[in-house]
Amino acid sequence: MKTQPFFQSMTEKLTHWQRRYKTLRHKRHLLGVRGVINDFLLSLSQRSDSGDRQKLRTSRSMAAYKTNRGICVSRLGYIHRRTPVIFAIALVSLTGVMGHKLYNTTKLKAGTIAPQTMKAPYSANIEDKKKTEQERSYATKSSLSVLMVDAQVNEKIRQDLQQFLDTGNEIRATAGYFPFFDTLVLPVSTQRYLRSCSNSEWQTLLKAVTNTNVQPNFAKTQKQSSKIAVIKTAVQKQKNTMSIQSVGGKLDNISQKPDFAQAVAELEIYRLTTSQQNLSSLTAQISQARQAYAQANAKLLQLNGVKEKIVYNYTFILNLSDEDWGKTETGIQQSAERILAQGISPGLPPNILQDAVRLQVQTSVPQEAEPLATKLLLIVLKPNLKKDEELSKQSGAQAAAGVKPVMVSMRQGEVIVKKGETITAWDFEVLEHYHLVRREINWLGLTKLGGFVSASIGIFALVERRIKTKMRQRDRLLILLLTISVPGVLIGTPYTTWSAIGLLLGSFYGANLGITVIGLLALQLPFSLEISRTVLWSGAAGGILGSCIAKRLRSREELALLSVGVALTQGGVYLIFKLLLGAAFGSGWYIVLTEAGFFALSGLVWSVVALGLSPYLEKLFDLVTPIRLAELANPNRSLLKQLATKTPGTFQHTLFVATLAEAAAKHLKCNVELVRAGTLYHDIGKMHDPLGFIENQMGGPNKHDTEINDPWKSAKIIKKHVSEGLAMARKHTLPTAIQAFIPEHQGTMLIAYFYHQAQEMAKENPNLTVNEADFRYDGPIPQSRETAIVMLADSCEAALRSLKDRSPEQALAMVNNILRARWQDNQLLDSGLTREEMSQIAEIFVEVWQQFHHKRIAYPKFKPCN
Repeated sequence: MKTQPFFQSMTEKLTHWQRRYKTLRHKRHLLGVRGVINDFLLSLSQRSDSGDRQKLRTSRSMAAYKTNRGICVSRLGYIHRRTPVIFAIALVSLTGVMGHKLYNTTKLKAGTIAPQTMKAPYSANIEDKKKTEQERSYATKSSLSVLMVDAQVNEKIRQDLQQFLDTGNEIRATAGYFPFFDTLVLPVSTQRYLRSCSNSEWQTLLKAVTNTNVQPNFAKTQKQSSKIAVIKTAVQKQKNTMSIQSVGGKLDNISQKPDFAQAVAELEIYRLTTSQQNLSSLTAQISQARQAYAQANAKLLQLNGVKEKIVYNYTFILNLSDEDWGKTETGIQQSAERILAQGISPGLPPNILQDAVRLQVQTSVPQEAEPLATKLLLIVLKPNLKKDEELSKQSGAQAAAGVKPVMVSMRQGEVIVKKGETITAWDFEVLEHYHLVRREINWLGLTKLGGFVSASIGIFALVERRIKTKMRQRDRLLILLLTISVPGVLIGTPYTTWSAIGLLLGSFYGANLGITVIGLLALQLPFSLEISRTVLWSGAAGGILGSCIAKRLRSREELALLSVGVALTQGGVYLIFKLLLGAAFGSGWYIVLTEAGFFALSGLVWSVVALGLSPYLEKLFDLVTPIRLAELANPNRSLLKQLATKTPGTFQHTLFVATLAEAAAKHLKCNVELVRAGTLYHDIGKMHDPLGFIENQMGGPNKHDTEINDPWKSAKIIKKHVSEGLAMARKHTLPTAIQAFIPEHQGTMLIAYFYHQAQEMAKENPNLTVNEADFRYDGPIPQSRETAIVMLADSCEAALRSLKDRSPEQALAMVNNILRARWQDNQLLDSGLTREEMSQIAEIFVEVWQQFHHKRIAYPKFKPCN
């Protein structure tokens, strides 16, 4: 029995015993002695190989044989456990890695009492790190903060400003065009008065214009030398008329207003220079403008209580001409853009901002619109500068770097600290510089850490026992190596191997062990290493997700997608923790997002590393995963292609056995992938002599009857397919779990056909002695439920295939007889199967047989026609 190269170097004694074992087998020692040696060597193999077969290396081996004297059962168990060694290795390695800071701790510390007077051994300039740090901290705080324009604030200011301007445009649109008439006839001031004066003034004005005694004399005016003389005459006559107008004998106070008098004069001039029809059209146009103005003014009043009312609480927005309003609107926007470009810092005094707005407005808007523009800009403008954290840090770092270290001169022989005095922080720095600080191993800290590690290992052992997974020593060693990788990498970087160990442990050993290891690490690391809780639990969350899902996946592609999920989980949990702590709401939110992105990227990188290492770890530590089992079950693999080519009958037999075994394994919740792959390889040894097995003879002559005619030789050929199969499996580096199916599917069963043939020959020739051991397989018997199921399927396959016109009841009775025979022959003693499960297996086998041999429709026979 060859061991793997890694374990061959561990002991030479194992090789010696293995060679002795092979020699004893060839010399055909007595059955009992050979059984003892076999058990003994299996236990030795268990020592170095740490269990090269899954559940095959148990604490005891069994050999049950039927002889003509009765039943002789020989059992011998040897328990060789290396658990204390692995426990010691785990304790030392984990404690050593996580407690690396405890190896070189200082015995003298700041605050302790000096055991003796210590002097400077030589003169030196020593940096006062505390004062240097204080100076640099002060320089950092004193450095000017670098400000940056907040684009979001700018956009908000623009939106608010545009909203105010839109409101103004809406109000002006209600008031209509202004000026509404030719300014050469009616000046802007007159039109403004006519549109905004009260109704009483307007009615008085109409009466003054329509009731005047001055009639237009076109003939006379045409004879005048100029239009100016006509206007002067008309204005003078209008004034004379107004001076004698009264209401009830009293002077009209309205007529004494300058705006009123000016408007009457302008209208009188227009009346004298045009027709009565044009004057009526003008008065109608003025009335329409007054109505629109009144509506706009009412809309202004409706803004009471709204923030726009703060700006448009004066009617001069309606008194601006359309041209001036357009200039005002453009000027306000340009002024706002210039001020925002210059920046408004938080805490700027209001008077400074007012002066800046006033200076901008003076050159941008008409003079009469300056109050409106100033008020509007002061309302919408807000501080738009914020601190640039990154550049501010760089500025502070540059300022701190410019501070020179504070050096203190120490002369040779100068007393650093006197005996009995308390060691200050500065004294400790000086002692550290002169290497006078005593360093030692912190045994107390290491002891506490070792106790914590021991408790964690104990919890892991309890979980391992509860999940009933028989771990090999090499499995424990791999788990230990993966566990050490987390604190080992964590010493240099926070982006450690959480995702990698989660994927690997979950894929190799299932979710329970993976979650246990990650949970224990998450609880233990904060007590021994400096690590952020956010980083710790974010990484652990990604590892736990990988552990829970990895075992369910059946392809590398699915594992790659899981890696992305693990990465997103790590980054997402990190961001959630920061949100809960409030770190993401401040000015450094983008720094938090960047850190979360890097944390997610590290999870993806370590997951990719795990996917790359997985095939090598499977080979080195002899592991089987669902993905590897699926790859081994691929019919295009060279060994299976050879089996289908050289032994087609055996290959067809294998396929039917696999169908039976898979159905039973699925019902009993066994490892279906392992059963499928193991069944495909269980008879590969028959390729050494294909015609020695009846399924490959294809109806030809049986060589055992024609050529050999010796039951002993025939039994040896039949038994040899087990040893040859193991040799082929090792040559093609099949996993040990797959190799276990080759001997265990036959167990120690009797090769009944040739045994009975030998007994018949012995009856005819008394000189012949028939030893039952010569006609039994070498075993071992099935050590797992999976190999036991394959043994039963292999035993029932030929019998079920031979059934044609039998009822399901007859088939079930036959299968039960076969299974009962295997049970009574003690072949299932170590498999873990129960009698109830045996009955279920029989029913499943019959169901599968029915599916393969269902009834078909009887087609009518047609006579051939000419």
